[in-house]
Amino acid sequence: MNELAIIGGTGLTDLKGLEITQQHQVNTPYGETSSPIIQGTYSGKSVFFLARHGMQHTIPPHKINYRANIAALKELGVKTVIAIAAVGGIHPEMQSKDLVIPHQLIDYTWSREQTFFSENLNKVTHIDFTHPYCEKLRNQLLTSAKKIGLKVHSKGVYGATQGPRLETIAEINRLEKEGCDIVGMTGMPEAALARELELCYATCAIVANPAAGRSSKEITMAEIEANLKESLENVHKLLAEIILF
Repeated sequence: MNELAIIGGTGLTDLKGLEITQQHQVNTPYGETSSPIIQGTYSGKSVFFLARHGMQHTIPPHKINYRANIAALKELGVKTVIAIAAVGGIHPEMQSKDLVIPHQLIDYTWSREQTFFSENLNKVTHIDFTHPYCEKLRNQLLTSAKKIGLKVHSKGVYGATQGPRLETIAEINRLEKEGCDIVGMTGMPEAALARELELCYATCAIVANPAAGRSSKEITMAEIEANLKESLENVHKLLAEIILF
């Protein structure tokens, strides 16, 4: 696999067998990255890690400097990006702690810096975003999951909302009617920016909780954090396999 980066939480660098080799603080024209970029090796393969919300998880989704993050990875020579994302489950088959490899997305975010192509242009630039995720990488994730006997949902429509608050029942009902299977807050503009810089990008989503109205219980951060912690072992297994793909 080409030079790989994984964007997600800080717990991802706890991957057994990973040797941390260095840390990069990349200065970009778009400002600072969410965190220093950690570089390591796993079974001889190089891999980068970036904590999307910062090392102490202090940056809310609408304040993440997505442009700096993606630009820094590109500058380091990254060509492939796997985004690990916590989401709410809308589709009844997508239950807490499940892993989903989405194939489509709908963007409901606003006011975020959405593109690299907005200033000092020689020409207007449009990207083809018909298929927002790199199909080659999606297939590699699905193949790796199958190889290790890990159940994942092979398709799903990701609805990207503004946050940082969770959604209302009415909003989730709307998202469901419009075709969304899962809902999260970091899927855009990350995916589009990766496409603009010609990076192969795909998401592995962890269902952290049923979306609003999809359970009789109140959604709590304790529930979300517990489900993410339990799911991390499966994420580590999948990453260990995909790094060696």
